[in-house]
Amino acid sequence: MTSEQATVDTPLKKLVGEKTAKALATHLDLHTAGDLLYHVPRRYDERGEHTDIRSLDVGEQVTVLAQVQRTAVRPMRQRRGNLLEVTVGDGSGGTLTLTFFGNQAWRERDLRPGRWGLFAGKVTEFRGKRQLNGPEYVLLGSGGEGEAAANEEVEEFAGALIPVYPAAAAVPTWVIARCVRVVLDTVAPPEDPLPATVRASRNLVGLGTALREIHRPSSKEALYRARRRLKWDEAFAVQLTLVQRKHQAAARPARPRPAVAGGLLDAFDARLPYELTPGQRDVGAEIAADLATAHPMHRLLQGEVGSGKTVVALRAMLQAVDAGGQAALLAPTEVLAAQHHRGILDLLGPLGRAGELGAAEHATRVELVTGSLGAAARRRALDEVRSGAAGIVLGTHALLYEGVDFADLGLVVVDEQHRFGVEQRDALRAKAEQPPHVLVMTATPIPRTVAMTVYGDLEVSTLSQLPRGRSPIASHVVPAAEKPAFLERAWRRLREEVAAGHQAYVVCPRIGDSGAAAEEEAPREDDTGRRPPLAVTEVAPLLAEGPLHGLRIGVLHGRLPADEKDAVMRSFAAGDLDVLVATTVVEVGVDVPNATVMVVLDADRFGVSQLHQLRGRVGRGAAPGLCLLVTEATDGTPARERLDAVASTTDGFKLAELDLEQRREGDVLGATQSGRRSHLRLLSLLRDADLIRDARAEAIELVEEDPELARHPALAASVAALVDADRAEYLEKG
Repeated sequence: MTSEQATVDTPLKKLVGEKTAKALATHLDLHTAGDLLYHVPRRYDERGEHTDIRSLDVGEQVTVLAQVQRTAVRPMRQRRGNLLEVTVGDGSGGTLTLTFFGNQAWRERDLRPGRWGLFAGKVTEFRGKRQLNGPEYVLLGSGGEGEAAANEEVEEFAGALIPVYPAAAAVPTWVIARCVRVVLDTVAPPEDPLPATVRASRNLVGLGTALREIHRPSSKEALYRARRRLKWDEAFAVQLTLVQRKHQAAARPARPRPAVAGGLLDAFDARLPYELTPGQRDVGAEIAADLATAHPMHRLLQGEVGSGKTVVALRAMLQAVDAGGQAALLAPTEVLAAQHHRGILDLLGPLGRAGELGAAEHATRVELVTGSLGAAARRRALDEVRSGAAGIVLGTHALLYEGVDFADLGLVVVDEQHRFGVEQRDALRAKAEQPPHVLVMTATPIPRTVAMTVYGDLEVSTLSQLPRGRSPIASHVVPAAEKPAFLERAWRRLREEVAAGHQAYVVCPRIGDSGAAAEEEAPREDDTGRRPPLAVTEVAPLLAEGPLHGLRIGVLHGRLPADEKDAVMRSFAAGDLDVLVATTVVEVGVDVPNATVMVVLDADRFGVSQLHQLRGRVGRGAAPGLCLLVTEATDGTPARERLDAVASTTDGFKLAELDLEQRREGDVLGATQSGRRSHLRLLSLLRDADLIRDARAEAIELVEEDPELARHPALAASVAALVDADRAEYLEKG
């Protein structure tokens, strides 16, 4: 195929042959020349620089650049034939043993001491030594038998930067390098969609140059510039999408819901038994101003666990009701919806009991709509919502079902935003004649770059102060395997809190129980030989018979019927239970001020943000909180270091940065959300904060001049390719 014919859309089978193209498609989801060009190297090795063999993990599929140090042939014990052992090193003192079974004398001649090569395989360990069994390899330099055909692809890199690609056992990195070379030499450079003014002002190289240098770097400086350009494209595509969405939302009409003097909100403020924090007042003023405009509010309210977001949201709902509208609060679980219902009724008192004896003059009604309501109660609740008598409506996604009709939906509050899909929020929005105002709340602190990249179409408000009266939470790691006595002490400490009149949570990572569903949920030992995670239904009886004997223990998990879950939570909230053994169903929103201690079993099985959310369930009253993180992870392991970090600080924003460092950033960016391949793979939310900020500034300027990118069709097409419909939905979903 001539260069004029081949483009980035050309199928790979026309360029690299049917067999290789099929392997690339099957194992790496690469189908076109463009797919391959954006399959960028994971890292670059340089002959004479070490790969750090000592850092390789057992079970990891790796490609290492190393030098043959020595070879040895010995007879196999169990069967006829010889075993070839080749020791390779990386220059750092680390060594790796390559083992080849069977009589392969030619390999011994091939793998002479002093030769450098790329070796690919799965890391195993035998008698304390790291090894690769029967690895694929390609040698650098001439004279290699067996792999001679592959030398051509890497020979040009000898002594220079050698790309190491995300590969598969059936498609090693040097095969990918060969295919990339064919594509680079055959395909016409793609049109550069980035406006020349942006390229010049941000000192960015052209797209064709970037794609060539990312695969075949002429120098480290050229590689840096290539990576920077491709990162810019990713950041710019995301920011343009978000800025366009924000621009479109601002242009839609909405009914203003201004504050009304002498109404429900003023009456509520007058009866509040405590003063709002300065942060609550400031954020409340931002929201009140948004509600008064003729365009829909689209604001994210983030705040630490216990920072008082619910009161801020309730004040916004009361403003909407004062202005003649209704407010709906969408919660992720029935437990949390019921908790909000009880909490808001308590806060409002007579202001939430319109039509009842003793109701206040400006009172409204507060209705709970969940899937577990009985038929009669459901009919009554829906009538209240339809007529507008219920000013505040709380519920789960059951609010979205057909048959739930609002008289005038003015404000939607979404609690724990990340639990909902965009289609669910849109369904709720569609229940209003005009787009309602939207307030999204999260107790998961969001690093600045994530807020800019994932929530960039929302205005962001942050509550960082804790209300007066909130108690400190102490956290400690309990190393159960190393020091069993510490675990015994943890249970005694829990009993001491109960004896003092307080209550406790015990959290497990799994539900358990018998039956097929539990079997699917309960894993066998994993590859590392770890036991399955502890389960609520197994742990609760053991505690009742053992260290917590005599205490009143309740069980709560997601598989319980809704009425049973509610009954358990009511019992715990009323003080009728001493200990609640639960899954992460208690992670968000559950508010029992008398609970002072939480024991998290198998704490290393939870993420950083989850642990931070969980421990926010204690210390919600006058008494200090205690969180005990029980683990079998040993000192010095990444899991233990993560738990030590959680125990060392209650600063959720610091922990959010740590969480981001330890998670695959592709998940944060949505690269793995839809199951499709994504080209968003170079950008690092931690390391590229300045670049993301600059891309956002350019995106705002461009969208203000050209909202639909009509004057930049190539750029619009590029953004659509990088941020497809699924990706855009993920950004919206947050």
